[in-house]
Amino acid sequence: MSDVTRRQALKLGAAGVGATLASAAWTAQARAGSVAPVEVRAAGDLALWYDKPAGADWLRALPVGNGRLGAMVFGNTDHERLQLNEDTVWAGGPHDYSNPQGAAALPEIRRLVFQDQWARAQDLINRTMLGNPAGQLAYQPVGDLRLSFPSGSGVSGYQRWLDLTTATTVVTHLANNVRHRREVLASAPDQVIAVRLTADKPGSISFSASFTTPQRASSSSPDSTTIALDGRSGDHRGIAGAVRFHALAKAVVEGGSTGSSGGTLRVSGATSVTLLISIGTSYVNYHTVNGDHQGIARRHLLAAQGIAYDNLRERHVAGYRKLFGRTTIDLGRTVAADQSTDVRIVRHNAVADPQFAALLFQYGRYLLISSSLPGTQPANLQGIWNEQLNPPWESKYTINANLPMNYWPAHPTNLAECHQPVFDLIKDLTVTGARTAQVQYGARGWVTHHNTDGWRGASVVDFALAGMWQTGGAWLATLIWEHYRFTGDLEFLRANYPALKGAAQFFLDTLVPEPGLGSLVTSPSNSPELQHHPNASVCAGPTMDTQILRDLFDGCVRAGEVLGVDAGFRGQVQAARARLAPMKVGARGNIQEWLHDWVETEPNHRHVSHLYGLHPSNQITRRGTPQLFAAARRTLELRGDAGTGWSLAWKINFWARLEEGGRAHQLIRDLVTPERLAPNMFDLHPPFQIDGNFGATAGIAEMLLHSHHGELHLLPALPPAWPTGSAQGLRGRGGHTVGAAWRGGRIEQLSVTPDRDGEVRVRSRMFTGGFELRDETSGVQVQPRRPEADLVEFTAQAGHTYRATAR
Repeated sequence: MSDVTRRQALKLGAAGVGATLASAAWTAQARAGSVAPVEVRAAGDLALWYDKPAGADWLRALPVGNGRLGAMVFGNTDHERLQLNEDTVWAGGPHDYSNPQGAAALPEIRRLVFQDQWARAQDLINRTMLGNPAGQLAYQPVGDLRLSFPSGSGVSGYQRWLDLTTATTVVTHLANNVRHRREVLASAPDQVIAVRLTADKPGSISFSASFTTPQRASSSSPDSTTIALDGRSGDHRGIAGAVRFHALAKAVVEGGSTGSSGGTLRVSGATSVTLLISIGTSYVNYHTVNGDHQGIARRHLLAAQGIAYDNLRERHVAGYRKLFGRTTIDLGRTVAADQSTDVRIVRHNAVADPQFAALLFQYGRYLLISSSLPGTQPANLQGIWNEQLNPPWESKYTINANLPMNYWPAHPTNLAECHQPVFDLIKDLTVTGARTAQVQYGARGWVTHHNTDGWRGASVVDFALAGMWQTGGAWLATLIWEHYRFTGDLEFLRANYPALKGAAQFFLDTLVPEPGLGSLVTSPSNSPELQHHPNASVCAGPTMDTQILRDLFDGCVRAGEVLGVDAGFRGQVQAARARLAPMKVGARGNIQEWLHDWVETEPNHRHVSHLYGLHPSNQITRRGTPQLFAAARRTLELRGDAGTGWSLAWKINFWARLEEGGRAHQLIRDLVTPERLAPNMFDLHPPFQIDGNFGATAGIAEMLLHSHHGELHLLPALPPAWPTGSAQGLRGRGGHTVGAAWRGGRIEQLSVTPDRDGEVRVRSRMFTGGFELRDETSGVQVQPRRPEADLVEFTAQAGHTYRATAR
């Protein structure tokens, strides 16, 4: 798949990028009488499965990961490939991107913006505000572990699958009358990737193994059962690669013989083999790269080789299920689920296949657990899975849409721990972003623009048309308050409040009055990646900026109140918030994207940034702001349903917030096509971007539960296509674990388990008819208050489960 830069993408537009990267087009044939493998059915159909190997196609390989280590498993019978990643292998090295020319140029840039001389302002930004270098650095692969098996006479009975309930991939086939099986997992408890090879005839396993890599590296054989790869990340944009990595693969065998020389491992006549893969890097943090990469790899390998495979697998599955098993969903099953996953994607819009939405939902959760755990790097633009030295958009962190979107499902689908790497990244950015704030704006606090990378770049990058966007750090900072809303974790809030305060402090110093309106605005900025006039995106006070700042300022004030600190600062924040420009309805009945009622140059642009106030924020709601709510709907009608994979995922969430389940479901169907979903279910821009997977999972959660308006709203956007089903373990703001079951489109039962004492408000159509509400923990029937026909209120105790049942 060819690379494309963000500059090229903006020039081409979504349609042009799609044409350039048309390798996403693929087909698959349905098989008459197809039946899902027994293991897939045993997993409740929560598995991707196929009747053919991936061959050389990376988008057919299956991902495993433990947050830090990732592998793409191709499942080939003769030459297996495990493409390997470690989440700290970034091109280049520690670097300060800040441009010291910025602060002096800022007054003139603002003057040009306010005089509508946007092209001149952009030229000056490109000369004085872009980082050094102007582009950030790429996330890169470690390399491959290649296994070569003896050629046999005919392969039959081939199947492979990825079991989402155990986070394991399996390949099984018959060759020379011997049934072979390979299982691959990435263990978080033991920090290794394990490949288990077995056969139903003793002494039947023989293969050779070796590392390959596009990086500068050397291979060796440390001992008779081990091979090693020692290398360094690539140079990029004139910055020398500084991350050293060390990969080890060791064979633990039963029967047969093992030998290793010259970087090649050979196993002959074994009955079973466990290959353990361990990787260490020298990356300590964004400014230190002198870690003991070899020692890290050896330490994890030494510990794991002393554990029997069954025990290692048991530890892996137990750790994984502690997260994955919290949330279940059942949307019904049809015979469509008996086809292989690639066939289901091709046929999705021609058949009824509700279970695929459940699979898509849980696949997103699987990918988040596999690419983001406490102590790891955050999930980047491709999670942790990348085979290219220079991947599309450097596979970094794009903040104006993609990085926050990656974490939309974390709280609603009960994976709060997976969010921790983002807060670690924010702490880093408060340091690098403070320097950028000082030298480029003459401001206190910290700022980050529309991208960052492993080196925590905070400056403007790429070019003004896309990169001159000030509110990346502000958006990230809002996630701190959001995490507290879900978890109630006071110590977390206290530890992260300085980052929240620093983000607000930057804007107290940099917001300026708009000469004609008097409102405080950001300047210069843009509405992400969309031109308001030909060749002009830079402007003052775009709607998305103002919406983000309302959330930032509100969260900062509320956090200060909870912690009992900074009363004077809170007053300054509240005063600035009161002067922000209000959202406006334009002449077309839509939410204005800018301060002025300009018509966008691309009516169907992939970003719909000015609906941030609808989702992920809650500034636009059906019952709180009906005029803006109607305008948000009109905005989506004007923008249209077409879009890149991640753009469709945004729209699923928008329509779910609009409580229109049928429209949200249609967008899921639009997403589940060969143009937008690869055979391995990776979301396609194209190319692959993992944010579409995470956005789709979040969108399905939003269809089942809203909790953004001080209440829990059950099944707010249930589509007719899911008439019967259930969901358990969803999470709502305020610290509530929620479940529901429905039949014929009508909710029959719901449950709420709060993790703190207090008032609970629940909205459901169930309450318009007869129902009973009971505290199941104490056995006491509860008589709730009824402020509205479909809304109940009651006082709840932490840890008690309250169940409402329709009569």
